[in-house]
Amino acid sequence: MGTKRATPKTHGESRTKVAAASKLDDSQKGGIAFPIVGMGASAGGLEAFEQFFRQVPPDCGLAFVLVQHLDPSHASILNEILQRSTTMPVVEAQDQMKVAPNSVYVIPPNRDLAILHGVLQLSLPEQPRGHRMPIDAFLRSLAEDQGEKAIGIVLSGTGTDGTLGLRAILGAGGMTLVQEPATAKYDGMPSSAIRAGYATQILPVDKMAAALQAGKRTLSICDETPSKPAATGTLNRILMLLRSRSGHDFSGYKKSTIGRRIVRRMAQQNIEDMEIYARYLKEHPAEVKALFKELLINVTSFFRDAEAFAVLKAEILPKLFADKHEGDAFRVWVTGCATGEEAYSIAILLREFMDGTQQEYKVQLYATDLDDDAIAIARAGVYPANIAQDVTPEHLRRFFVKEEDGYRVKKEIREMVVFAVQNVIKDPPFTKLDLLSCRNLMIYLEPELQDRLILAFHYALRPGGVLFLSPSESIGNHSEQFTVLNRKWKLYQAIHDATSVPAMRARGLSWVASSDGKAPEKVTQKSKETNFAEFAKRLLLQSAPASVVTDMKGNILYVHGDTGKYLRPAPGQATLNVIDMAREGLQLELRLAIQAGSRGTPTLSRELPVKSNGDFYLATFNVRPMQDVGNGYLLVSFQDISKAPPAKSKRRQPAPKPGELRRIEELERELAHTRENLQSTVEEQQASNEELKSTNEEMQSTNEELQSTNEELETSKEELQSVNEELVTVNAELQAKIEQLNDMQNDMKNLLDNINVGTVFLNEHLVIRRFTREAARIYRLVAFDVGRPLVDIKSDLEGDDLLDRAQAVLETLVPYEREARTADGTWYLVRIQPYRTLDNVIEGVVLTFTDISKRVAAEAEVREAKKFAEAIVDTVREPLVVLDASLKVISASRPFYRFFRVSPEETVGRVLYALGNNQWDTPSMRELLENILRSSASFDDVEVDAVFQGIGPKKMRLNARRIMGAGDSAMETQPLILVAMEEVIYPQVSTSGNGEQQDGQQVR
Repeated sequence: MGTKRATPKTHGESRTKVAAASKLDDSQKGGIAFPIVGMGASAGGLEAFEQFFRQVPPDCGLAFVLVQHLDPSHASILNEILQRSTTMPVVEAQDQMKVAPNSVYVIPPNRDLAILHGVLQLSLPEQPRGHRMPIDAFLRSLAEDQGEKAIGIVLSGTGTDGTLGLRAILGAGGMTLVQEPATAKYDGMPSSAIRAGYATQILPVDKMAAALQAGKRTLSICDETPSKPAATGTLNRILMLLRSRSGHDFSGYKKSTIGRRIVRRMAQQNIEDMEIYARYLKEHPAEVKALFKELLINVTSFFRDAEAFAVLKAEILPKLFADKHEGDAFRVWVTGCATGEEAYSIAILLREFMDGTQQEYKVQLYATDLDDDAIAIARAGVYPANIAQDVTPEHLRRFFVKEEDGYRVKKEIREMVVFAVQNVIKDPPFTKLDLLSCRNLMIYLEPELQDRLILAFHYALRPGGVLFLSPSESIGNHSEQFTVLNRKWKLYQAIHDATSVPAMRARGLSWVASSDGKAPEKVTQKSKETNFAEFAKRLLLQSAPASVVTDMKGNILYVHGDTGKYLRPAPGQATLNVIDMAREGLQLELRLAIQAGSRGTPTLSRELPVKSNGDFYLATFNVRPMQDVGNGYLLVSFQDISKAPPAKSKRRQPAPKPGELRRIEELERELAHTRENLQSTVEEQQASNEELKSTNEEMQSTNEELQSTNEELETSKEELQSVNEELVTVNAELQAKIEQLNDMQNDMKNLLDNINVGTVFLNEHLVIRRFTREAARIYRLVAFDVGRPLVDIKSDLEGDDLLDRAQAVLETLVPYEREARTADGTWYLVRIQPYRTLDNVIEGVVLTFTDISKRVAAEAEVREAKKFAEAIVDTVREPLVVLDASLKVISASRPFYRFFRVSPEETVGRVLYALGNNQWDTPSMRELLENILRSSASFDDVEVDAVFQGIGPKKMRLNARRIMGAGDSAMETQPLILVAMEEVIYPQVSTSGNGEQQDGQQVR
């Protein structure tokens, strides 16, 4: 069972804080009641972010933290750009900023981001540019801090950043979303996460908002543990179905863990009732497999808890190897290995230890897991490039090979580990172990099952063997069976006694207790019979001929019995090849037999004289292919027949003839010559071998140099790729800014063109920066005049002193305004104001020209009309006065001033009632005038008696009319009252001398 939880790779102070947070339980993690969404993107991520936030409602109840690959030397405007796509506040993250719902936080440039207790932690990056994985670092810290409330999203980008972060979130019980690669501008990061199998859902960006809302509902369901009897019964039925279909029993897992993962599968199938989901499982076998994979928590990392591995290497391994000799076996078992990172980490430590002590041991490292897919990944030994966050550069160089998609563990390390599928709960354990690693497996199990596993691990360890647990686990109540070696990192040494196996049998472990329930006596009797069979096998093996097992090239892999009569160490460089080690008389035939055996043809009972200890013996050998083991092995066995018969006693031989002597001499000379030639050939061969060896060493040196150069090029490639991603991000931001500026420029152009105001922008040297088309009517401007001093261009204004005025405005910052006329008679209102930037910096002046010709003409017409009206009024002999709505005198005729003997200063602007000695202030007069204002009525021939100052009592006849002003101002459009006055003179009666009455004249 892969049950590894990744530790976040953070930096500086944040690393310590997040490590402390990983030890908190769910009730202490941040106190956050809402889910936090970590979003990662690289090249092409800006468009994806904008598209995403257009679909997210502002009251979604989620918090979003955005991590993008940014240029460390360039200020980011990502938050400003994204603010246009959402009404939620978008802010740049700051250190110690608490995360709030319905808010968006953006990582600043050249910072690493983590989260602790719901508070953002910023730190300076430790990794060089091109090796940073900021998305992985934040998502892993988010998984540790928020657990099942963490949500991870990976969007467009190149590389593999984000893959390990999503794995950590899945392991913590959270939710992961990945952008559909076909919709991503760059599909590297989404494809990496999908290939690794860490995507809960694969969706287009515009569909993710709905998935998040569904995930939020899932989290609320997960918070409700199945405590009711009905819910518990349904959960048990699901577990029984899983056991019957997959053969694995999850009833010993913690119900909270099982419940959360079942609900997560329910959410993906849009099912909210567990009873309905149980029926759905029965009807869909594929969903049973998917649920089984969901329950397997395949989360791990290389050298997780680096300090724990440092203690293991420095303190534990020397103790374990202290009583071993070179060539002894060292047995290790890694349970719940997931995708193999921890197993390879231990193998690397063992390799370093053996290199450091310059001693070789036979390492037998077994790594097991319940997930066959994870075991397949572990066997391949290929991991994404972002493992560089967990593996030191020295380890990467020595034990990994850089490939296009990441890193592959070198063959020498892969061959040290044997991976297998195993259920640690019910399958028998490996035994006689020196080291057993089980980290973050038991935290998902119920206490009873944890207790059984501790006993099983104790049984598997040899006396003095070491058990390696995670900081969250312990040995429970079995302190009498273990000695604590390191309490912080949970390293224990096994203590064995006679009660170990009975205690395990009492706990009901299936591979210890009798499976058929037979009595102990029968089991003991069967055990004795089995031991007798083993004894017989050992006797048969002892009587077997001396044999060796070789590969198809004759390299010895295993030796049985005494082969000293047939094989001996070959002179020169040490070798284990059976042909080179064969004694005199065996080499040629043995070579032919091995060649035949490699083709599948056995060689049986081949008799040959073999020289041993200076004498010859007759012996037979057999070469058989071992087809039952594999196609690559041969069994070579040797057996004596008898000693070669001694040579017969020499008889007296006749003397050789002269011809025979000459022939013997010739043969001896030929033999001597042949020996010399052979010796010369052997020397030349040796020289050639030395030259080849030297050349090979040079080639190896060159290969190492090329490998070093290749690593440097790979590093440069990664840095260039990182820079390219950052440039793409900056380019996207700038492109968005350019589009925004284009829109603003279009708006400004249309604004200036439609207000019909001529405008000229000048810099601090009075050089033209920009102008509108209306300005070309005052200055003869064309497009290429931009950049020319305005002094070079003559205007049509009369009295052209604008440049002097502009220079004064630039120096004093006091705006200037006046009216001016062009040669063709057009009037303009000229304004000169300082040009201020957004930072309140003066960078020139702005000249505006507003056409006021119509207003000037209207004012002239009004003046003429006024003069004409005044001339008419002054011609009338009756006194006339014009009153406004408040009965103030606006104007009066000359006869008025002459009749009442007043001046304009004493009259205009004063209320009618206050003129003179208030002779007009009578109730009847007030009523008449106010009635005219209210109803537009008029009155005629109203006589008024009053005593006027300076002229005495008079009777005046009044005529009044309401008139409206003809102007545009408020004063000119208000109602006015025209009052005409005439003096009433009655005829005088006189008596003539003749006594007749005569009429007198009426004087006005």
